[in-house]
Amino acid sequence: MPAHSALGEGSRKRGLLTLMTTSFLMHAGFFLIIPLLSVHYVDELGWAAAFIGVVLAVRQFMQQGLTVFGGALADRFGAKGLIMMGVLVRAASFVLMGFATTPPVLLLSGVLAALGGALFDAPQKAATAALAREEELPRYYAHLGVLMNVARTVGPLVGALLIQVDFRVVGLAAAAFFLVAFLVTLFGLPAVQVSTAKQRVTTGLKTALSDRAFVAFTALMMGYWFMWVQISISMPLLVKGLTGSNSSVALFFTVNSIMAIVLQIPALRLAGKFLLPLPMLIGGLVLMAFGLGSVAWAHSMAAVYLSVFFFSLGTVLATPNSQTVATVLASPMARGAYFGVFSLALALGGGLGHMAGGTLVDWAANLRQPALPWTVFALVGTLSAGGLVYFYNRNRPRLDASCVPVRV
Repeated sequence: MPAHSALGEGSRKRGLLTLMTTSFLMHAGFFLIIPLLSVHYVDELGWAAAFIGVVLAVRQFMQQGLTVFGGALADRFGAKGLIMMGVLVRAASFVLMGFATTPPVLLLSGVLAALGGALFDAPQKAATAALAREEELPRYYAHLGVLMNVARTVGPLVGALLIQVDFRVVGLAAAAFFLVAFLVTLFGLPAVQVSTAKQRVTTGLKTALSDRAFVAFTALMMGYWFMWVQISISMPLLVKGLTGSNSSVALFFTVNSIMAIVLQIPALRLAGKFLLPLPMLIGGLVLMAFGLGSVAWAHSMAAVYLSVFFFSLGTVLATPNSQTVATVLASPMARGAYFGVFSLALALGGGLGHMAGGTLVDWAANLRQPALPWTVFALVGTLSAGGLVYFYNRNRPRLDASCVPVRV
């Protein structure tokens, strides 16, 4: 029996509202500090950009890799307790990150951040899939996308203000957002069972990993995350290099988020008249690749913002539809395990993206080839989009029968 059938309508709606609220708080807290790592440690303290890329990659690899087990544990024990533990660990990690003065301490803070995220990430996504009705998913993910883009605006703005005081204050403020998320979860989220069968951790993982279509989709989504994480590593360094100002980095995030907020609903509504979720996802990847690739010819902030327009348009099409397709492909018998496995796309794609982003920026500077990073990012995105076209042709009957048109 679906989780939303076992709960009253009031509890179900309260649970979805709670998950949306905590998603906002977590994204705001995350983007309050993470984009400023490269600004603080590279530009202000003179650390190597490649090392910051390694820290971000370690966090990404570890978090999403361990999320496989976090999702399977949610199938067994439910989502609420895991989410609460995760946000507390993440809060502690950001305090440590803000006070880090040596590379080992900064790396340790990234490891703790990964552990916290591994505990709450897949359980949160599985709880959403369990509480929302299938016909509600596209609308829910679209509205969640708007809210998360607002969070990505609020976070960097707050961070840009606080970094002028002290980077330690940035870490404390980021942690505060996660502490509020803990309280909201404690009082607002019902004890939802995310799968239709309570089973051993290994059973759900075996089911997900043996689903060839789902594993193939997860692998192809690595390209999406490879591109997406450049907003946290390569783009801030580019903007700071062009302008020489920390406040311009915050302005960049604000403009990027405002574009996504403004475009989200109209773009999905228009595209939904003609396309199902997976074709929209493919189109989004193509636009993201074009946006990043065009940065190679951007020598002013006006040109950068034009590139960001295409990147933002791509993300608003790709992000909610990737969640919808993953939800459709996931078995209700092991939702947590499926979303845990799906997190490997972010683990590998995002981790490689962070590492390649920092490394390619350093190489480009040494080789005096500024177009190098952006050409690589665009190529990765194009290959991923091409792979999804092939995947869609192979699995079209299953996908078209299950995916409902987007209505927002």
